[in-house]
Amino acid sequence: MNKFDKLSGIAAPMPMVNIDTDMIIPKQFLKTIKRSGLGVNLFDEMRYDRDGNEVPDFVLNKPQYRDAQILVTGDNFGCGSSREHAPWAIADFGITCVIAPSFADIFYNNCFKNGILPIALPQEQVDLLMKDAEKGSNARIEVDLEAQTITSSDGEVISFQVDAFKKHCLMNGLDDIGLTLEKAASIDSFESAAAQARPWV
Repeated sequence: MNKFDKLSGIAAPMPMVNIDTDMIIPKQFLKTIKRSGLGVNLFDEMRYDRDGNEVPDFVLNKPQYRDAQILVTGDNFGCGSSREHAPWAIADFGITCVIAPSFADIFYNNCFKNGILPIALPQEQVDLLMKDAEKGSNARIEVDLEAQTITSSDGEVISFQVDAFKKHCLMNGLDDIGLTLEKAASIDSFESAAAQARPWV
């Protein structure tokens, strides 16, 4: 998993509430067990019409937001089913930070396991960043995980809270497998001692 430290990127404004995981990545794309390749289908039913053509008015289809790395959105983002394909699709598109007033719990935790920083802020601060994002590609928002700050394109600094353990994992690029591998030496030592003590196992 990629490490997350600082990010300076284009923010896409999506002022919608209750965006569920089926909207993020529809059920027909859940057959894969790979984390890659889902970005093209992110928000599929909003991004494309029935013939597979891009919907020009959808935010991520607009030229100024095609390379967005930050998503500023509404309350209760990631609600619905627990599919981990949702953060997979977001990350594969290139978005590594989502800012919203609140998140569904399972989606929120899955973000940290997939290199995405979800930031929950009071509505008035989300509104400020939403307006900033609406300026387009000339307005870049900076996110500093170590300092736990967001800096708008106008230089306004907003502080955010994040669990210390989740912060450690994200800054060091540690998913569940990475955390286990940190203990590899201890695991090997235990297995070696167990094999000597119980050679019949």
